[in-house]
Amino acid sequence: MSDKVRVAVVGLGFGGEFVPIYQAYKKSECVAVCRRNEAELNKFADEMGVEKRYTDYDELLKDDEIDAVHINTDLLSHYDFVVKALKAGKHAASTVPMGMTVEQCEEICRLEKETGKVYMLMETSVYTREFLYFKRMYDNGEVGRLQFLRGSHQQNMGLPGWPEYWYGMPPMHYPTHAIAPLSEILQKPIQTVRCIGSGRIREEYAAKYNSPFAAESVQLTFADSDVAGEVTRTLFDTIRQYRESFDFYGSKKSFEWEQCVDEGPVVYTGFEDAEHVEIPDTDDMLPEEIRKFTLKNQIIDENHVSFIQGSGHGGSHPHMVQEFVSAILEGRRAHVNSNVAANWNVAGILAHESAMQGGKILTMPEFTQF
Repeated sequence: MSDKVRVAVVGLGFGGEFVPIYQAYKKSECVAVCRRNEAELNKFADEMGVEKRYTDYDELLKDDEIDAVHINTDLLSHYDFVVKALKAGKHAASTVPMGMTVEQCEEICRLEKETGKVYMLMETSVYTREFLYFKRMYDNGEVGRLQFLRGSHQQNMGLPGWPEYWYGMPPMHYPTHAIAPLSEILQKPIQTVRCIGSGRIREEYAAKYNSPFAAESVQLTFADSDVAGEVTRTLFDTIRQYRESFDFYGSKKSFEWEQCVDEGPVVYTGFEDAEHVEIPDTDDMLPEEIRKFTLKNQIIDENHVSFIQGSGHGGSHPHMVQEFVSAILEGRRAHVNSNVAANWNVAGILAHESAMQGGKILTMPEFTQF
């Protein structure tokens, strides 16, 4: 391999936001893009100046000039695309979730170990401005002892326009945005889950996955830790403004996510003191050439209107690119490698199983312990 990682971006809806980051980063190149719709593929590739274009993923994997693939396809296909990439000798990153079953997650863990290639789950929540802000406070000793953790991901997807597979999906089958920050701040894997379901979604949705619950709430324990966590997920027939959040409570300071958009999160200090805080950008943590992709309200390229707002998901995108590319070049596992990713994903899958069994405590499988 050269001193640059040659990346192909697969799926150009959400995935298109990563192309200019790979292009700008000195340690990577975006050498190819892949999309099923040829007209849309060519339009995007022309705009971004990418020469190699594929409508067939299997053909892309035969290209020896591609070192790694970044998969941003529909969530049901992530597993198949990752497995094919690893078996083809490519490093692989994928958006969430890692897989839809315990067995799928275990197979990716096996293949990463067997092939020696890098696998990374591109979990945005552990690279957001908010998470990195709190992590700095915690690492500096300002928080004191962590006492309790809470996460939530609430979204009402009942309107038309989503892919059909979404409707009726068990809330905890798309778990990682809410679960990952809890495990990540402790640097501990989830060990047991106990989940209860609440409410009932409309019958035509419930029938699709045999999943009745409008909300699922899981209690988590972590290996070698006396700290516990709780995560709530909703997807349908539960009205709330979108919220993808964490609340962390310490002995010196605590952090709570904003209740409504643009209110700002709250840091609690002392006994009753509370302050709304403005979360700073994290550009100082990145190489100069990709700092602009994490800035709020930053025009990246006036000619590319799809990238006016800067990096999405709390400024996380360039951080994930840097970690994926660096892991490959340094010959190490990514921070969110297959075992870490499996822990966060399987916790949600087992949480739904627990809810369907009336709140039974389930133990995480050994392959998810990191």
